[in-house]
Amino acid sequence: MKQFKYQQLANNLKLKIEEKKWRTNDKLPSIRELATIYSVSKVSVQKALHTLEARGIIFVKFKSGYYVCADKDIHQSQQGKKAVSNPKLVNVPEVFHQIMERSAAFDISPKSLDSRQTPINILMLNRHISRALRATPHNNALYYCQPSGDLSLRNQISEYYRKRNLNISANDICITSGCQNSLFLALMATCQPGDIVAIESPAFYGVLQLLQQLKLKVVELSASYTTGLTADTISEALKNWDIKVCILTANFATPTGALIPSNEKRKIVALAAKKNIILIEDDIYGDLGFHCQIEPLKSYDTHGNVILCSSFSKSLSRDLRIGWIVTNRHYKSIVHLKLVYQLSTSKAIQLGLSSFMAEGHYERHLNQYRKTLLKQRDQLIKAIQDNWTVPVKFSVPEGGLAIWLELPKNIDTFSLYNMAISEGIILTPGRLFSSINKFGHYLRLTFAHPTQGHRLAAIIKLGQICKSIR
Repeated sequence: MKQFKYQQLANNLKLKIEEKKWRTNDKLPSIRELATIYSVSKVSVQKALHTLEARGIIFVKFKSGYYVCADKDIHQSQQGKKAVSNPKLVNVPEVFHQIMERSAAFDISPKSLDSRQTPINILMLNRHISRALRATPHNNALYYCQPSGDLSLRNQISEYYRKRNLNISANDICITSGCQNSLFLALMATCQPGDIVAIESPAFYGVLQLLQQLKLKVVELSASYTTGLTADTISEALKNWDIKVCILTANFATPTGALIPSNEKRKIVALAAKKNIILIEDDIYGDLGFHCQIEPLKSYDTHGNVILCSSFSKSLSRDLRIGWIVTNRHYKSIVHLKLVYQLSTSKAIQLGLSSFMAEGHYERHLNQYRKTLLKQRDQLIKAIQDNWTVPVKFSVPEGGLAIWLELPKNIDTFSLYNMAISEGIILTPGRLFSSINKFGHYLRLTFAHPTQGHRLAAIIKLGQICKSIR
């Protein structure tokens, strides 16, 4: 894939650091100086510096500039670590259910939005769905859609993935009720109670909930907050345990926003083929890369070891509850399981989505939405930098919806959650992202909404609460 100027600059600066042109704690030239030296725009320089910061290679001092991290920090950001837990059953904390009841999974301060400001793409989507509802209401009312899903929508999904360097047949796609449902079906098709499943750590709490329900044992594998899980880490775990399945989000994982590099994706898929383990890929954030199209893990799969799961929930609308699962080897069993647990999916909504995509509205929406999310990411980071006085480290992802914050060790984010609730602030504590009580002083914040108005006030107040904790 062609590299953007900022990516070329980031790699160039990284090489200079590795060659000791700038040593630990050295200050890099200013943005203006780097733009002049490398003949690029200041915007490209800023993106390159954000990329290196996200990888843990440099760090920023407020109102001072960018500095080189210690060698050990660079190493830790780029290398995976050994598995840190023995296989065990999962017990998701009750806080997860409280957060979902308050509709706050991706909003620090939920508040009804002004319907007069509904984005044009949502209005257009609703028109397409309404048109599909009107087209054949009698048939829709009296007949189920086929278990695998409407063929026109599966064709549109297949066509869209080609733009992300993945060639799949519509006959390998099964439409589901969202990504969580896809993950559930994938686990049901490949695992039995008591089997060992490897997950990245920190992990998506929705996956932990599924593993608990299915009585599967979990081994957590430490992952870089910037470059995700490595093949070496999985390989080490396989020496110790009979792992049946590994679940991972290769592209902009929640909560960290980590992106597994292309060469590491190849290694992971090759290892899965060699060891005959199944990789369940949660690709729900794959469409949300800010600067370029990112290939799924499955684009490197030539043996059928990768089951891809995704949906429109994060990229278009939470309300649709339309997702998909892509596999050839396990297709029949997954369609059968869908028939047992779900029976069918709304044909009218599928037809509406299909025509919405066919007319190019989905792609146009994504082009604009990515720009919006990048702006909102920077808004959130600026709000923290400008208003928080407690020392905090955070990831700067190049896509997705979230940043991962490390607070001082004396701040337990479960306790912080309870303190913030009284102020109308709803947090997602770090311990929700682990089965073994890790990440007690970590916190996920999302930029799914602008950090302004009442949300900016919530961020400011949260910083004040953190400061008050001794």
